[in-house]
Amino acid sequence: MITPGNRMHPLDEAIALRVTERLDLPHEFTGATHPAYANMVGPFGGTTAAQLLQAALLHPERLGEPVALTVNFAAPVADGEIRFVARPVRTNRSTQHWIIEAHQTAHDTEGVVATATAVFAVRRETWSDVEAVMPANVPAPDAVPRMPVQGMPAWPQRYDMRFVEGAFPLAFDEQEQTHSRSTLWVRDEPERALDFASLAALSDSFFPRIYIRRRRRAMIGTVSLTTYFHADSALMAQVGTRHVLGVAKALNYRHGYFDQTGELWSPEGQLLASTHQLVYFKD
Repeated sequence: MITPGNRMHPLDEAIALRVTERLDLPHEFTGATHPAYANMVGPFGGTTAAQLLQAALLHPERLGEPVALTVNFAAPVADGEIRFVARPVRTNRSTQHWIIEAHQTAHDTEGVVATATAVFAVRRETWSDVEAVMPANVPAPDAVPRMPVQGMPAWPQRYDMRFVEGAFPLAFDEQEQTHSRSTLWVRDEPERALDFASLAALSDSFFPRIYIRRRRRAMIGTVSLTTYFHADSALMAQVGTRHVLGVAKALNYRHGYFDQTGELWSPEGQLLASTHQLVYFKD
């Protein structure tokens, strides 16, 4: 997608995968990490998730649209080239199941750094309802200041985050909070129309809950990230480039791991995606 300055959006640069031309490798794509989405070490995990999904989205055998994506981070992703292997392992009449791998070469050894499973489906009109409840009485995005990003890694600078509650700590003062809940308006920066790749990345844009709860620095790393896509292309087109409302919290911290769960809502109150992840932390 093109930004207002007539340049390709950084996310589109990050997910621009090249098809391997070799006939014996029909399922392979090549991409790379992008400096605009750098984290303190390696890339932002949401971008890696978006790249894995993009490998299936670009595949000529794809059926329908994604409804679920689970990414398991097997090893640290290094800056540089990534090879993606996307295979549809079973195609039914209206569903399709995928296994996707990300490979990197480090120290002259080929290795898998992330694996993913995805389910695609041909959606159809049915009875629909939402039992989850979008937070009420939330001020409009324009009424909430944008989170300062100066001095932060590159990836938070690629998002316009406007926290209603549970903001990233201004100082790690070790003043433990009673909960880790965050509510915020968020969109790509520069603005970009919502699609499945950006929704996958947004699902990982919630800061680690342990930072919000403990206000204490800790070494952390996502182990497994699952996103359920409740929106289809038509609903995301209605959202366009506007902010979506994010809600995140943790359920449990124990034995070096914690979970966090999140929701992403359209401004009109449609649940776009729900996400769950397991995170390692060192105490």
